[in-house]
Amino acid sequence: MVEHVYRRAAAAESVQAVLVATDDTRIRDAVTAFGGEARMTASDHRSGTERLAEAARDLRCDIVVNLQADEPLVDPNAIDRVVRALGEDPDAPMSTVRSALADAGELADPNVVKVVADAGGNALYFSRAAIPHQESGSAGAYRHVGLYAYRRPFLLQVAALAATPLERAERLEQLRVLEHGFRIRTVEIAAGPAGVDTPDDLERVRRIVAGGAV
Repeated sequence: MVEHVYRRAAAAESVQAVLVATDDTRIRDAVTAFGGEARMTASDHRSGTERLAEAARDLRCDIVVNLQADEPLVDPNAIDRVVRALGEDPDAPMSTVRSALADAGELADPNVVKVVADAGGNALYFSRAAIPHQESGSAGAYRHVGLYAYRRPFLLQVAALAATPLERAERLEQLRVLEHGFRIRTVEIAAGPAGVDTPDDLERVRRIVAGGAV
């Protein structure tokens, strides 16, 4: 799966280099075996953001994209759009992706992270709970996609901040940004990719890939 994610990231026009940050030698070896680049990081990071910040500390770039390895079906165009969002909004320190929820079952599923945004597209909150509350259906509800773009100085800054109560309660690291008073710009895409959060998700993605849909 990591190779599939790697190649999807490399297909984005805005991406100049792809680097896998990991503390697991098995992942490093798998990446180097298919010709990718991997960087070993410390094993005591509290979040993926902190791991990314360590890997990005010596990089010479303005923007760093974080594509989580459980998003094997991400559209390279979504990566380009999340990068473009920072160019269009010079004051935004980071950006991410959302898509309309397909059904009420996803709204109730704690493995599907939900996000609500203001009229300008800035994230108001992320949750594993059903937000916004609805009597039925999922109209106006959005799924959060595990894809971020950071201005590199901000990435290093936020990784050094203390973990926050809502971040710990929801187990969602992006809430650290909001709780410390920073802004996250969201980009809406037509359809969210099928992420891998459970064994059933993995089997579904395998069928999609085997069927040649991506």
